[in-house]
Amino acid sequence: MTTTLPLPGTSTGTRTTGDAGLTALTALAPAVWGTTYLITTQLLPAGHPLFAGLLRALPAGLLLLVVLRRLPQGVWWWRALVLGTLNIGLFFPLLFASAERLPGGVAATVGAVQPLLVIALALPLLGERPTVAKVGWALAGAGGVALVVLGPDAALDPIGLLLGVGGALSMAAGVVLTRRWGRPDDVSSPVLVSWLLTAGGLVLLPTTFLVEGAPPAIDAPAAGGYLWLGAVGGLAAYLLWFRGLGSLPIASTALLGLLSPVVAAALGWLVLDQALRPLQLVGFALALTAIVGGQLSSNLSGRRDRAARH
Repeated sequence: MTTTLPLPGTSTGTRTTGDAGLTALTALAPAVWGTTYLITTQLLPAGHPLFAGLLRALPAGLLLLVVLRRLPQGVWWWRALVLGTLNIGLFFPLLFASAERLPGGVAATVGAVQPLLVIALALPLLGERPTVAKVGWALAGAGGVALVVLGPDAALDPIGLLLGVGGALSMAAGVVLTRRWGRPDDVSSPVLVSWLLTAGGLVLLPTTFLVEGAPPAIDAPAAGGYLWLGAVGGLAAYLLWFRGLGSLPIASTALLGLLSPVVAAALGWLVLDQALRPLQLVGFALALTAIVGGQLSSNLSGRRDRAARH
């Protein structure tokens, strides 16, 4: 049996203050992911994005498996593999590789197209038609992020851009398929996360050593960076993300992902002393407005749908 997660535009009950709290908790995940760009460029050994992704996923997944003691059954063996590859096994190395080839804010900006990709994929996979509001907020958010980081001196490495777009597409497909397939009736969200982290990590394991060879030397700063990425950016963030993804409208959840580039750019200003121009402040305001507007728009749409049914 499979628990089908509520499709966008539907609800099993009225959205309440509890939903706002769940949205806030879910938003912590992309906010934490926004630190990836700073950690990668400042603490981790260069040239080992696959190793970084491996340490971010596999130890956390195996730890959860040991604690929760649940393995997939039936179709969930291959579904977990597909979802783990899209959300983690492919997404992580593309993310790290993009962050190494591009300035942190630029790499994060490429990821800002993810809400648009989610909206596009939701039509064939979930039967959800794009609306003017959803597309509008996604475009506004991406435009705001672009204003924040894409100055005239931005270094736009073509390979880095392609890697970033590939990462965004992989994550978008993983998000939509996770919503489409739901999870088995007797399986909790943490159990599902344990499957996906482990599957993604196992996909990365042979690839990492075939492509990058022996692991790099790890000094104290790198050890701290890997610990942060694995415990907070991997385990804690994915527990929050998939919990929210199972209950919140998918389009508004995808918009929360814009917090990642916003946080990355803010850290570049606060920690790396990067310049912050007036136009960038406009971009910050626009991106945050799109995030909040997307949540309010989904809430209003849900109320209208319930009123129409009654």
